[in-house]
Amino acid sequence: MLRLKYFCLIVWIVVAGCSRQDTVRQISLEDFFTDPVKTSYLISPDGKHISYLQSYKSKLNIFIQSADGKKVSRITNEIDRDVSYYFWANNNELIYLKDKTNSDRVHLWVVSKDGKTSREVLSEDNIRLKFINPTRIWNDELLISLNKRDSTVFDAYRLNIRDNKLVLAVQNPGNITNWYTDQEGKLRMAISSDGTNETLLYRDSESDDFRPVITNNFKTLLAPISFSGDNKETIYALSNQGRDKTALIEFDCKKGREKREIFSSAVADVIDGVHSVRRKTVLYAIYETWKKQRYYLDAEKKAVFADLEKKFPDTELTIVDRDSSLKKFIVRTYTDKTPGAHYLYTLSDHKIVKLSDINPLLKEDEMCEMKPISYKSRDGLEINGYLTIPKGTNGLDLPMVVLPHGGPSSRVSWEFNPEVQFLANRGYAVFQMNFRGSTGYGKEFWTAGFKKWGTDMQNDITDGVKWLIDENIADPERIAIYGSSFGGYSALHGLCFQPKLYACGASYSGLINLFTYMKSTPPYVKPSLEMYYEMVGDPERDADYFRAVSPVFHTDKIQVPVLIAQGGKDPRVNVNGTNQFVKELKKRQVPVSYLLKDEERHTFKNQANRREFYRKLEELLANNIGNN
Repeated sequence: MLRLKYFCLIVWIVVAGCSRQDTVRQISLEDFFTDPVKTSYLISPDGKHISYLQSYKSKLNIFIQSADGKKVSRITNEIDRDVSYYFWANNNELIYLKDKTNSDRVHLWVVSKDGKTSREVLSEDNIRLKFINPTRIWNDELLISLNKRDSTVFDAYRLNIRDNKLVLAVQNPGNITNWYTDQEGKLRMAISSDGTNETLLYRDSESDDFRPVITNNFKTLLAPISFSGDNKETIYALSNQGRDKTALIEFDCKKGREKREIFSSAVADVIDGVHSVRRKTVLYAIYETWKKQRYYLDAEKKAVFADLEKKFPDTELTIVDRDSSLKKFIVRTYTDKTPGAHYLYTLSDHKIVKLSDINPLLKEDEMCEMKPISYKSRDGLEINGYLTIPKGTNGLDLPMVVLPHGGPSSRVSWEFNPEVQFLANRGYAVFQMNFRGSTGYGKEFWTAGFKKWGTDMQNDITDGVKWLIDENIADPERIAIYGSSFGGYSALHGLCFQPKLYACGASYSGLINLFTYMKSTPPYVKPSLEMYYEMVGDPERDADYFRAVSPVFHTDKIQVPVLIAQGGKDPRVNVNGTNQFVKELKKRQVPVSYLLKDEERHTFKNQANRREFYRKLEELLANNIGNN
């Protein structure tokens, strides 16, 4: 079966390559890395108005338009910070959160849909805010959790959006990591953690005490979705208890056991169960193989997607919001070759109206196809990934950019990725892989990456590169590696420990020192520190391993040009460590380009800064693996 996949891949490459144009238009870098004009679409509960974020004086603000699109108005006037998150509180008001850029102060506001009145309902220094049940308001009260009393724990509060009264609902005893409500907004469930074990807590009503229901090691998932129908004791949940792949289940909180499995896949985790608040049931489950799949539990929702799929064949479809009557929907579309658009879909007449394109500057027929691939690791594990071949080539002996994902507890998905398309447009094949430790492929595959950040996980990347060389797809003399965050760590690790494999590399906010990474955990993460020790390693007990696999201790092994990008306020990667790392490379006369942006954090938010980085990346690749 594996050989057949390889054969089909080669056939696809050769045939596609032979049929492509001899010349390919080079698309402007700025066109790839431009912010959407409009984003974060939502619909009012009554379905009469549509909201979105759009830039005003260089900051994201909330705009409102009538459902027919005839009337548009801006309702916020933020000029110092972006609106980072918002939702409809009711048919007449919206709640929004200001960006905390360069500040630790939380600013939460309420604004009327006509923009005539606005008021700040929460303003606090040095705290973090989490929405317990976002987009839901009960009796003018918003349920939130804050680490206001103690920086290491989040208590549950009720915030009245009329009088700004903040009332402690439940004090965290010190081990609660998540709070959950029932259909009426009552705090009925919580998850506690001792660092490695998680316990589901439940109570019949808010006048009762929470009691433990079931305890699992953190590797065993039991994630509540919602209460099941009118049954106040049964919940819908995602669980991999007693199984490798996460399933959608019903769980009895009284008896502390699973009632029934609703859906599971033999090949992938169920990653979501989409729930209807109005109908109090789960409508469909989502799981992801090389593309996202839906398993329908509701005939009406299945019919909705069937109609949408006729309108948008071979396209990913996501319902990002709906009105309270489930008659109007905001739909987001995309493929591997287009970032897609937002649409308003009306169920009564099956009418679809485009609201806006994500990036109209890019033409779908100029983008490259993202194909699924799989290969075997050196110890026999099947690794899945994607390969993007540039247009205008025969698909063989190509310069290639290896692009490991961040996380690492995440995965690469079939989607539009501007980095991938930018690199392919410049003539490079792009290789992405879901190495062990990636999520979505089951508990065993995920945990196979524990304490293997610098060993087996990196071997999976190397094995994939060597497979592509053996298949004559990658030119062994023209291979680069680039990534951000954990992907940046992988890039630097590859340059250190596979010096003959890569001609150059780039790290964007990449981890360079596992010691400082583990020791710089913020206070609110400390209750889960033992879990991180099990996943990554303990700086004291695993000191030899940390030193052996941290790039900062191996600058003498890097022999090729490297690009480093770093934010001065990055809370995860210490800028002083990166400065020293770059200094050591320069001392050894390694060609290094260092892009330090003092005002940025882990991810560059400023569009000009992002574009500057990609210009430097383009230059690095052109000089070291390009055709010129």
